[in-house]
Amino acid sequence: MSTGQSAAAGSTAGALRHVLSHLVTPLLMCIGMGLAYLGAFHAPEPHGLRVDVVGSGPRAQVLAQKLQDKGDGALSVRTVADRATAVNDLKTQKSYGAYLPGKHPELLVATASSDTSATVVEKVFTKVAAAQGDPLKVTDTAPTADGDPTGQGIFFLLVAVSIGSYASVAVIGGAGAALALRIRAALVVGASLMVSAIGAAFAGPLFGLVDHGLGGVWAMAWLYSAGILMVGVGLHTFLKRWTTLGVMVLFVMLNFTSSGGIFRPELQPGFFGSLHAFWNGAGFVEGVRSHVYFGGYALGGHVLVLTLWFVAGLAVMGVAGLAEAKRRSVAAHAQGPAGSRHRAGAESRSVAASRSGLGSLASEAGRRSEAEAGEELEEELEETVGV
Repeated sequence: MSTGQSAAAGSTAGALRHVLSHLVTPLLMCIGMGLAYLGAFHAPEPHGLRVDVVGSGPRAQVLAQKLQDKGDGALSVRTVADRATAVNDLKTQKSYGAYLPGKHPELLVATASSDTSATVVEKVFTKVAAAQGDPLKVTDTAPTADGDPTGQGIFFLLVAVSIGSYASVAVIGGAGAALALRIRAALVVGASLMVSAIGAAFAGPLFGLVDHGLGGVWAMAWLYSAGILMVGVGLHTFLKRWTTLGVMVLFVMLNFTSSGGIFRPELQPGFFGSLHAFWNGAGFVEGVRSHVYFGGYALGGHVLVLTLWFVAGLAVMGVAGLAEAKRRSVAAHAQGPAGSRHRAGAESRSVAASRSGLGSLASEAGRRSEAEAGEELEEELEETVGV
């Protein structure tokens, strides 16, 4: 085999190894997304879904017990004394439906809390009313904005803000890796401000997902976005090209599925329901719902969740800063007297190489190295925004 053929074969084998090594990330993403989304959404079933039966007499007690027994754990049925108590429970998200039995049965729901939960409750009590031969009247005590009839627009707002945030991680962490950490931190603040402003524009003037409280929505979007960016940029110091997979696990696979934007935890497997209590996506979705539809009830807890993720991001960036400082210290130590002699020798060889015409080859190698770095960044960006 000629030298040219050997070089070509080696080049092909190297390129193939490069492609195969980069295929690992999308394949892991495929597995992770399938496990997360199908595990969370493929078979929603209620478990412990709180509903009320309004009334204090024997009839209400018997109906509540019958529904509890028949539900076999799907429902958590309580009795409340009157309609006002039932409405208050709905508006504080203690229950997801309240049934008023009688000659003209009525079901109270709060679609702003969860349209899917309201649908499940309506299906249950439509059968109850039908068994009694009466039509069921459904009253929505907390309707959503006109621009978000299903109540799921907040979830898709979460998706948009999340993608803008974790895609920016690849740019700031990858292309900006040579910048000082304080500059990257400033870029994080700027990017999160822009992403949250875009999210607020989507929520308000563009699509009307919310009809009031837009300033609060923007503030929570910024806190959410900044937390993602800081965690991701900090992790990039350690994970490098695996950062994409890391932020996808944290802020897509586990985040979207536990947010409660499509199905609340009462309709999901226990794992995702438990994440709902402290994951940042749930903090954003429930925080926006509380702020816009429920008069700020329990808003402080949701903002606390977002704040803790923000603080965690600060901590990750701080650790990344210490690690980078240590690497610089080690590199500077290695470039002591021995390093100076090495650089002097390298400079002499460079001069000699230039005089013999090899300087151009070294320059070409440098350009190839820069091109390869650019290709790696482009691949990371494509992996980030393409899933």
